[in-house]
Amino acid sequence: MIFAAPLVTGQLVQRYKRFLADVILDDGSPITSSVPNTGSMLGLTDPGIRVWLSLSDGAKRKYPHTLQMVEVQGTMVGINTGLPNRIAEEAILSGLLPSLSGYAELRREQKYGLNSRIDILLRDPSRPSAYVEVKNVHFSRRPGLAEFPDSPTARGAKHLDELGNMVESGHRGVMLYVIQRGDCDRLKICGDLDPVYAAAFERAERRGVEAFAVKCHITPNGIAAISTMPIID
Repeated sequence: MIFAAPLVTGQLVQRYKRFLADVILDDGSPITSSVPNTGSMLGLTDPGIRVWLSLSDGAKRKYPHTLQMVEVQGTMVGINTGLPNRIAEEAILSGLLPSLSGYAELRREQKYGLNSRIDILLRDPSRPSAYVEVKNVHFSRRPGLAEFPDSPTARGAKHLDELGNMVESGHRGVMLYVIQRGDCDRLKICGDLDPVYAAAFERAERRGVEAFAVKCHITPNGIAAISTMPIID
């Protein structure tokens, strides 16, 4: 995934109301940026950290700047939760995930389950369809270890149960975690911050839901999945 235009840089002043952040750009200009992330962004919003933002030329946008990345402990971390679906699609089409490669058709945002939409639906007449739910991961408390989720997510637990239903209906249910930071080599489900999600993950595994995690290479030019990583207990 390549950014359409060069990113601009600055320092974070504060994030507030979930969707907004005040930033001082490197040229000294104070701006308010939109934040495309509804999560807690735990550990990623300390005042003074370096940030990267995209700039839209849309005249109707109230906030032309959009926060895309932050730097923590020398590592660039992607925070835009709108990007992992694109990153996941590129990973599938590139063959990074062999068991998801070679499907005849890839569809985005398809209705399924109980008032839900699956991020990616893979279809092929020669094998079961694969329902792929994509999750963004950028939380880390220990060196090398990414964790999900960073706050309770009832919606995430619901998705795991619905993927289990797809498996029991004869399809494949797949949870794909996209780690938008390059300093981690394994993923852990974060049961201490969300025991309900952790229980749903274990339940989904018993029902046959597959889970994969991919590591991303992150630069100011773009973000790409480069390898898989294990999901540990």
